[in-house]
Amino acid sequence: MIHCKNLHIQQGGFGLTDINFKIHEGEYAILMGKTGCGKTTILEAICGLRKIQEGEIWLNGHEISKWPPGQREIGYVPQEGALFDHMTVAQNMGFALKIRKWKSSQIGERVSELAALLNLEDLLPRSIPNLSGGEKQRVALGRALSFYPGILCLDEPLSALDEDTKEDMYKLLLSLKKRLKITVLHVSHSRSEAKKLADKILLLSDGKLQIPDMQHK
Repeated sequence: MIHCKNLHIQQGGFGLTDINFKIHEGEYAILMGKTGCGKTTILEAICGLRKIQEGEIWLNGHEISKWPPGQREIGYVPQEGALFDHMTVAQNMGFALKIRKWKSSQIGERVSELAALLNLEDLLPRSIPNLSGGEKQRVALGRALSFYPGILCLDEPLSALDEDTKEDMYKLLLSLKKRLKITVLHVSHSRSEAKKLADKILLLSDGKLQIPDMQHK
């Protein structure tokens, strides 16, 4: 569960005030709004990458507003994936586990599990520059999911993909949500993405957050 209470975030002359919303365990929420309205700012605040001036952030029953990013145990996929070009697919997916000091054998087992889940088995030895856009996004998802997070935050993960690849990613994301029972907050400006993926839509406009009514799929 993600619960933001009365958040105030100030960045230079730009500010967000009284941001309140709750995403229940296992829900897929999409945070929408125009470019530059503050969607990524909210996502980064939840992940611990941006300071909040007021309010509280609760994750799975714990108030974590002042926790450092590494303690929040959130799977995070930033825009463009931010993969390491000098590493292989397998090394990228095992990176979060290596810094958590998992044993090499455990990392290998987990990377194999993720590769099977994300259809990446044949790509494990490849370098990142030799992947397609959709393949890179699957690797980024694998890295974010590697340490079994209960919450997944995605920052416009499909914006650079062609329509056919997007359709494949829609199916994959819905499958992951169902199989892993993970809570997802996905930043997007695409109504079609929201229609296909969201259990809940959060609409950010003029620094305020609205939760429009929607029918479940």
